[in-house]
Amino acid sequence: MSCTYCGDSCCQYGSDIDGENVARVEAHAADLERFTGVPRDLWWTGEWVDDREFPGGRQSRTRVVDGSCVFRNRKGRGCMLHSFALEKGLDYHEIKPLVATLFPVTFDGGLLHPSNEIVDRSLQCVDDGPSLYTGVRGEIEWYFGKDLVAELDAIEAEPGGKPGLAGTAGAK
Repeated sequence: MSCTYCGDSCCQYGSDIDGENVARVEAHAADLERFTGVPRDLWWTGEWVDDREFPGGRQSRTRVVDGSCVFRNRKGRGCMLHSFALEKGLDYHEIKPLVATLFPVTFDGGLLHPSNEIVDRSLQCVDDGPSLYTGVRGEIEWYFGKDLVAELDAIEAEPGGKPGLAGTAGAK
């Protein structure tokens, strides 16, 4: 939440979100509508895809409104789901989409890897900031555990070592 580089251009496509996470967000619907000013019928695309890598085995997406995720703060910066959680004393991991929290790292095919915006170099802050791994190390630990982080740390510590998530992007 400390990035001030690009006006949250990384939010321009919205975010994948798993079905269990949708339910957790909707459990706060009335308060979130007041907090965000966005009616709940505008939150999701309504399209679902079966995907066993997501909790609950399926995922949808947040809507894009006026060129950005519906939950992007247009009066300030950052994710309003993240800000709402902090204001309410909740762990943001409970309501902010996993994919948004890990960005610019993503997962599929059983692998963690740079998001497409890093690979195609379309992310505005590519090559500026810490390594991708360093930028989301704590999030990787939260979602995937200390054992994976210890393994990635060991790879990174080797001479010339990179934990498989080479590249840089502004940290979120």
